[in-house]
Amino acid sequence: MNDTDIRAVVVATLKSIAPELEEPLLRDDRPLRLQVDLDSIDWLNFLLRLHERLDVEIPEADYQKLVTLADIVTYLVNKMNSPHKSGR
Repeated sequence: MNDTDIRAVVVATLKSIAPELEEPLLRDDRPLRLQVDLDSIDWLNFLLRLHERLDVEIPEADYQKLVTLADIVTYLVNKMNSPHKSGR
């Protein structure tokens, strides 16, 4: 998967949590939680669904690295290109 594919999965996953999301208004460089107004439970569900959809392990220690949409896409691209992408 390339950056565009992963971004599409991230946005689709986000829309499953926040259906009112207007994708054209999303900015890659602003904190995603503030743009979409997600509380901590919604954010956790979002990250867990990304794990399920992409089969990518996202350790809790890495959550603080995932702030912007660009951060998330870059993180997932790097994890998916890693030889140990899943903890299964």
